[in-house]
Amino acid sequence: MSSQNAISVVSMKVLYFHQHFSTPRGSTGIRSYEMAQRLLKRGHQVVMVCGSYGGGETGLDAPFERGMRRGMVAGIDVVEFDLSYSNRDGFLKRAMTFVKFALRSVGLVFSEKYDLVFATTTPLTAGIPGIVARWFRRKPFVFEVRDLWPELPKAMGVIKNPVVLAAMSVLEWTSYRSANRAIGLSPGIVKGIERTGVAPERIAMVPNGCDLGIFSAAVERWRPEGVRETDLMAVFAGTHGVANGLDAVLDAAVELKKRGREDIKLVLVGQGKLKPQLEARAAREGISNVVFHPPVNKAKLAGLMASTDIGMQILANVPAFYYGTSPNKFFDYIAAGLPVLNNYPGWLADMIAEHGCGVAVPPDNPAAFADALEGLAGRRDDLGAMGERAKTLAESSFDRAKLADQWVTWLEGALARP
Repeated sequence: MSSQNAISVVSMKVLYFHQHFSTPRGSTGIRSYEMAQRLLKRGHQVVMVCGSYGGGETGLDAPFERGMRRGMVAGIDVVEFDLSYSNRDGFLKRAMTFVKFALRSVGLVFSEKYDLVFATTTPLTAGIPGIVARWFRRKPFVFEVRDLWPELPKAMGVIKNPVVLAAMSVLEWTSYRSANRAIGLSPGIVKGIERTGVAPERIAMVPNGCDLGIFSAAVERWRPEGVRETDLMAVFAGTHGVANGLDAVLDAAVELKKRGREDIKLVLVGQGKLKPQLEARAAREGISNVVFHPPVNKAKLAGLMASTDIGMQILANVPAFYYGTSPNKFFDYIAAGLPVLNNYPGWLADMIAEHGCGVAVPPDNPAAFADALEGLAGRRDDLGAMGERAKTLAESSFDRAKLADQWVTWLEGALARP
């Protein structure tokens, strides 16, 4: 993003579509909340359109009327549809929720007054109201891509039906080509958008950022029950789903148990479709060095991070993930000044190596995973130095406030040059 895009724009009203929006009171990512706040600080107005997401908190508590409720939350005009979503739902139910949200959103495209439409994935159907706004109301449309669809579901084997994959490819192409400007959250996502024929000058990379204010504040330190102060505590805080590949953590825990390293505890914080299976496996195999904990909000998470020794950045070994994801949890870890243990190659592993702020281990290798944890446990002094370098990286390259300013400037440029 160059300085030529820094164009002064008179106050604009942004119709912002994010199906999984949450305030910091929730236990999920807050990128959209922070970006909306930055729009407000720059003198713009925001109408945030969302659904009800497990782990999310929209800030609204009034009863739904005709399937919708609306109110002001921290200066944001929030419109919430009564469409609950959980990644524990089956594929068909989730797909229907996505489609219903898109159709309800199209209704707002025609009924609301606004200057620009912004839509963020996932799901890919988030692009539908933007496409309609661009071609039927001639409004500027900016599309933000958090994950490449259908590439990732196809690579994971989650979606195999060729008709569904073909339809998603058409929607992907139409969304990208309809947008006046696009935003990708990682290098691989930006390249994926380019492959559809979108000119590079219409794409900006604005990765997830570090909430330095939250993780630098004075907090009450805590550890989950079952973890002693003397234990080396490695934490994963995020969704327990297929993409996250958390069996890798349990595999490493088994290896550590064989070595008698009960002083190394692996803590999994969050919820998700596979959590019951992971808990059942741990109970069945007696994996007592893994501790499960329910999801927590950002403030509570900051207290846990203050007492954590290592943040675990874990994903299933899918090559499409290597450069095509921008995980919130990684940025939370470095914002809290934690060294990171990463279990797959790619742009984050490269960054960890370049800045000396953690360890990257090869995927699907429990022995290497356990070796890394044992090695770190044996040199506690190095953990502090790694954590300081992680904090420096967070402050210099991923400060949410700075990234949010770049993001707003990119949207303003779309309005100035539709």
